[in-house]
Amino acid sequence: MKLRHRRQFLHLAAGAAALPALPRIARAQAWPMRPVTIILPFAPGGGSDLATRIIGEHMSRTLGQQFVVQNIAGAGGTLGSTRAMRADPDGYTILTGQLGTMASAVPLYPNLAYKPDADFEPIGLMLEQPNFIVARRDFPAKDLKEFIAYAKGNAQKLNVGHAGVGSITFTFALLLNSLLGIKPTMVPFNGSAPMTNALIGGQFDYMTNGIDQVGQHVAAGTIKAYAIGATERHLALPSVPTALEAGLPEFQGLAWWAFFAPKGIPQPILHRLADALDRALDDERVRERLSDIGEVPGKTRRGPQPLAAFVKSEIARWTPIIKAANVKVE
Repeated sequence: MKLRHRRQFLHLAAGAAALPALPRIARAQAWPMRPVTIILPFAPGGGSDLATRIIGEHMSRTLGQQFVVQNIAGAGGTLGSTRAMRADPDGYTILTGQLGTMASAVPLYPNLAYKPDADFEPIGLMLEQPNFIVARRDFPAKDLKEFIAYAKGNAQKLNVGHAGVGSITFTFALLLNSLLGIKPTMVPFNGSAPMTNALIGGQFDYMTNGIDQVGQHVAAGTIKAYAIGATERHLALPSVPTALEAGLPEFQGLAWWAFFAPKGIPQPILHRLADALDRALDDERVRERLSDIGEVPGKTRRGPQPLAAFVKSEIARWTPIIKAANVKVE
């Protein structure tokens, strides 16, 4: 092949190789051209559902397309998460992930269809919510130190409620029990609301749960709160001490929710999603609406890189706790 012809051939070949990339770049620049689906892997009506809709509504205004929440419940949130992982990475499907689906699911589900730290692109942290240690109204302990002593001495008689294996309430109950060195009977309920109602009725002894479920009941005196798993007291329940103040500093019960995209999403789209999320969380009206339902916008781990590091650290944190409890879901 003559030199001139060889150069023409190489030039044409290089141009042909670049062709598939051009439409992809153009699509990324034009995004979004249709509504974006947010897969929420839980049933509608809960705090995370309402918060996702509030934040998605603001992101719709920022990006000029509707953000539609699709509830796909089942298997502790892993069903919807798997659906999101298998979606086209084109920016039109994202996921509301949380501690259970993106961290504790790894040791809980030996056959988990996805790897949270490898099969998704983190967009950014949405919400944080500390969990409280609460008990039935007539539980025989007036503060956390007495609760700890009583639990250690009567573990075989105690029942702890949770909203299903893999739920945040289940995970933090395991944490609390591991810190106390006890293995009480775990009693499952079909969601946080039925569990809270059962505690009010005295059907089990204690649980861990967020302000959205326990706040009004603690304030009314129908259940008893011993501590909050946070570095500071909650404004809605200022009389409840932090776990550090109450004598159990290792109980850091911070639940979290975040947005994720399928692996392979174009970086320009990922960054536009992250920017729209930040704008929503910084909006005063959004923050007020989230506060009204007991949710706290994420203060740290904003953006893809901090969230990616956080997910890895959460998997590392919860894996030994769950393995020690010898709990697995097939």
